[in-house]
Amino acid sequence: MGRHRTPYAGEFRAHMVELVRAGRRPEGLEKEFEPTAQTIYNWVAQADRDAGVRHDGLTTAERQELTKLRRENRQLRDGARYSLAGGGLVRARDGRRAPEGRYAFMSANRARWPIVTMARLLGVSTSGFYAWRIREASHHTCSDAQLLARIRTLHASSRGTYGAPRIHVQLAREGVHVGRKRVARLMRMAGLCGASRGRWPRTTRPRAGARRAPDLVRRHFSADAVNMLWVADATYVPTDEGFLYLAVVLDVFSRPTVGWAMSNHLYTELMLRAPDMALQQRRHEAVILHSDQGCQYTSIDFGRRCREADVQPSMDTAGDDAYDNAMCESFFGTLEAELLCREHFATHEQARRRIFSFLESWYNIRRLHSSIGYCSPLEFENPHAQKQRSSPRGLSTGGQRRGREKRPAARPWTTRESTSSGGSIAY
Repeated sequence: MGRHRTPYAGEFRAHMVELVRAGRRPEGLEKEFEPTAQTIYNWVAQADRDAGVRHDGLTTAERQELTKLRRENRQLRDGARYSLAGGGLVRARDGRRAPEGRYAFMSANRARWPIVTMARLLGVSTSGFYAWRIREASHHTCSDAQLLARIRTLHASSRGTYGAPRIHVQLAREGVHVGRKRVARLMRMAGLCGASRGRWPRTTRPRAGARRAPDLVRRHFSADAVNMLWVADATYVPTDEGFLYLAVVLDVFSRPTVGWAMSNHLYTELMLRAPDMALQQRRHEAVILHSDQGCQYTSIDFGRRCREADVQPSMDTAGDDAYDNAMCESFFGTLEAELLCREHFATHEQARRRIFSFLESWYNIRRLHSSIGYCSPLEFENPHAQKQRSSPRGLSTGGQRRGREKRPAARPWTTRESTSSGGSIAY
């Protein structure tokens, strides 16, 4: 009865081959070591095949791959662990086992293994494989390839932030009318995905005993025209030099950043610079400026600046509730998902340049916003695009959903009943 032992280690076999190449005879090594002379001869021959000296057999890597294929084929055939429809080489179609995946594998590996062997192991015919090679691609396959090329271009032009919904809308704007699920399928096959949001820490620090302005908005973030309602807030941007703070002012009507400012501190001066930019760029008539209860917004300097500029300050009712300033929180979520989580900033100056480019060359003029009917803020403010949207000037108090007729669900912060409370704050 033959001996049974565990296989010799690869390092052991390599040493034996080196001894033979150094001049030792396998017959002599047999007497000194455990392996037989024939086994040592086989090791030497296999080492020569791996080195490319001999071509009368498979290399070690090829043998391992062939063994793996045989094992997978046995598992597929017997149904021990996997099914052909769920294997990596086969894709199910219409309830039948489609061989295209196996044909593609055979074509990619035909230089390594014989076609007949792979066809036998994979359960397909050689004639079917050769017919598949000369068969022209279907019209649907060619159309998918052309559509995917355009999808890649749009995804790259969006800085890698657009997912299937916005890609689908952009294609429709270009006259390419396809299903959204088809776009999602092609993007999934190509490994393309949009930016997703995560949680972002809130930086509001209310000042004890501060006199806050009344809440003129009460979570109804909608307006019938530009420069009626602005929202303001601040956040921080992590860099290797420490935090860079960003203060913004958004126009609720079309969602652009009408004012912004950046600095390495979070003093009131930073919060004043953002509305100052908005006041310089926009014509306003008693615009409402809504913010949280941060100590900078409840300061005397901020209140004095609002009074001088004929701006009505408004503040949320709960300093720890993000829904009371939800539009700014939503903007910061977009900024985080599409820029801050995708790039690393070594210096404050680098962060300033990238944030400036994001706001002024992308967010305000090119990015499609789902809340305004997948338009950019610049397009939405176009007077020609507003002919059908015009309505009497005034702050909406009924949670009006502009440009969102196709979106069935309302925002959670537009469900509270409004009141007529209002006024101004005296400092």
